Amino acid sequence: MQLSHNDENNFSLTRFESMLKTNDVLFFDSNEFENIINYYLENGKIALAKKAIKLGLAQHPSSTNLKLFKVEILVFEDKLDLADGLLNELQDLESSNEEIYIQKAQIFSKRDEHLKAIQMLEMALENTLDEAEVYSLIGMEYLFLEDFENAKYSFMQCLEADEEDYSALYNIMYCFDFLDQKEDAIDYLNMYLDKNPYCEVAWHQVGKQYFDLKDYQKALSAFDFAIISDDNFIGAYLEKGKVLEKLGRYNEAIENYKITLELDDPTSFAYLRIGKSFEKLGLDELALKHYKQCVHEDPLLDKGWIAITDFHIRTKNFQKALYYINKAISIDEENVLYWKRYAKINNRLKFYEEAEIGYKKSLELGNYELETWIKRCDILTDLGEFEIAVNNLNQALEFHPDSAELEFRLAGLYFNLNEGDKAYYHLNNGLKIDAEYYIIIEELFPQIFQRKSVKEIINSFINLS
Repeated sequence: MQLSHNDENNFSLTRFESMLKTNDVLFFDSNEFENIINYYLENGKIALAKKAIKLGLAQHPSSTNLKLFKVEILVFEDKLDLADGLLNELQDLESSNEEIYIQKAQIFSKRDEHLKAIQMLEMALENTLDEAEVYSLIGMEYLFLEDFENAKYSFMQCLEADEEDYSALYNIMYCFDFLDQKEDAIDYLNMYLDKNPYCEVAWHQVGKQYFDLKDYQKALSAFDFAIISDDNFIGAYLEKGKVLEKLGRYNEAIENYKITLELDDPTSFAYLRIGKSFEKLGLDELALKHYKQCVHEDPLLDKGWIAITDFHIRTKNFQKALYYINKAISIDEENVLYWKRYAKINNRLKFYEEAEIGYKKSLELGNYELETWIKRCDILTDLGEFEIAVNNLNQALEFHPDSAELEFRLAGLYFNLNEGDKAYYHLNNGLKIDAEYYIIIEELFPQIFQRKSVKEIINSFINLS
């Protein structure tokens, strides 16, 4: 509860804090203590809340609500056994107090006993006047259990009890999405909209479902209704812009994105999408301007740096592309998408040692695509680093065990290292997987390809003219 300067509760707060400073003992009724404690908890002032609870219980030792605040603090501090003991005492005195069961559920939840937590919350339901809150808590417990059907049902019950609880509506949509029930989600939202036709959140969610189904005209209509319901709804303008992009209506998309810039502080996402739309229209200078605004607004948004870099790659300005990807890496050197582009650009510029570093870093960061292993191998081969190239390919085989491209490269490298047995082994493996890829030996290791023994083995799988 927020206390305003004109609120009589603020007078209690001022008196209480004055008492703490002077060590005077002043009397407060239990409701005053509850308001003071609630204020401190909502503002994250746990130490002051604990002082207020202690003083409150000293003056009102039989107050159940003050004891429940004490339980809340004990649960927050993970003193679960103490909290449980106090709750058992309170339950004996007030078995119909919903908060007792809610706090017991909190304890079970913290102990990962979510089914028991749900049982406690169902008991709370029998005694509560606020069913929406309890159904919401039950829904969260089912989410912890990854029981999305029951979670969805609980949040639906919550929304039925409080039709304006949009957090419940979002949670329902989360469950529908996880269960991949898009058509069911649309049916549910339409049913909700029959009762609440001007709910911008529901129209927005309908639009997102149609967008995922690639029914862009219906998505567009839904976002229009969301905007009619609330013409300051930034999310609806952003989503409408995305739909217009999909429909190739880039000028209209730009208009919608620009509206969001006027309604609130600019977002990097809006600048990015405006840039993408200008690029589609062939207005490169405007595209680049907005990409730069995007990374200025949020230097940590990797899509912005990637958009600038890819723009310069597309226009074959590789030096500028390298400049921007280096800036991106200096901000986030753990981003694999940056290192992949760093490697690609350096490769195009014939900076092979730097390119190899980029591919190596991409692999270290978990990019195990076949192409990454192969690109690094070919650069190491060109640099004469045959042993490192072999180690690279042997690691690659762990992720791509049936790749003829890897097997033929290993064969050629082992021949170069004069390890004939291993070379013939991998040559035969490659031919068994896909003989047509023998051309790798011919192109990358032409001297090896000219060996009579190699040609004979290849000829046993495929007829060379």
